[in-house]
Amino acid sequence: MESWIISFLDYFSKQLAIYLGTVMLLAGLVGGFLTIVVFLSLHTFRNSSCAFYLLVMSIFNIGNLLGGLLTRIVITGLGIDWTISSQFYCAFRWYYLYSGVLTSFTMICFATIDQYFATCTRPRWQRWSNIKLARWLSFAVIITWPILATPYMLYFKVIEQSPSGKLVCTSVNKMFYQYHTYVYIITLSGTVPIVVTLIFGYLAYRNVQTLAHRTLPLVRRELDKQMTKMVLVQVVHNGFASIPYVIVIAIMNSSSAPTDPVSVAKLQFFLLLTIYFYYFNYVSPFYIYLGASERFRHQLFYVLLEIHLKRWRRRQTAVGQIDQQLYTHA
Repeated sequence: MESWIISFLDYFSKQLAIYLGTVMLLAGLVGGFLTIVVFLSLHTFRNSSCAFYLLVMSIFNIGNLLGGLLTRIVITGLGIDWTISSQFYCAFRWYYLYSGVLTSFTMICFATIDQYFATCTRPRWQRWSNIKLARWLSFAVIITWPILATPYMLYFKVIEQSPSGKLVCTSVNKMFYQYHTYVYIITLSGTVPIVVTLIFGYLAYRNVQTLAHRTLPLVRRELDKQMTKMVLVQVVHNGFASIPYVIVIAIMNSSSAPTDPVSVAKLQFFLLLTIYFYYFNYVSPFYIYLGASERFRHQLFYVLLEIHLKRWRRRQTAVGQIDQQLYTHA
């Protein structure tokens, strides 16, 4: 009976990886690419500090999907574990995920804080929301997290787990493993982003309620409302996507964690479910923006149809005219 349950959970885990994981990966890559295209194509977004944070976040979200979710699909769905076949990849994957995940979450925290400052009634605080500061802060974060991730290249190695003899990619330093679990996973990529974004998201929401009574330019007012709405919906979504994973990780590393094979298999299966749920942090932003903001939907269609499609048609027409001239003169 126990072996049947374990085999069923293992089979279902593979199917989830192949089908759900693949759909999430493709949707996340397409959504991330379209978000980048929209933010880079419109002058309104290029001059918005909040949009700049979301742009950087979208770039790193794509990297997190390729470095994290793709590997998860290959390991669970296809049974090919790159992390135990290569010492370098074992360490580098966690090095990259530490840098990429924390950069992504830092950007959404900055975007939420930025919208709080942008919607404040005090001009002195509004000055903290500016594109120059956003660029410098983003550059500092992109440099800082990879430096702090250096211990992953030193301590994460492929070792043989006793007594099973199974190869695993894990930290050979117990203190660093505790840091990896409780500081990186539970705190920096779990609790802290949720708390920070919820607090400043709520404050930004309160500020937005008073925008209609202020003497602000219409374009600025509509942009602030749009960006705040997009960020707030993402903040709430990220909280629901992250909390289950943090809880399961905390249970698995607690002293009361189950040890019998069936309970361990069930807990591993729930962990896998929460991991996929966690990856929605990187899959869903584009679709959140589409659903939350009618203005973003219009901007997307304008960018794709009015800017890039017409530009491509003009280029094709020009190439056709050159070819026709060459053919005529020949």
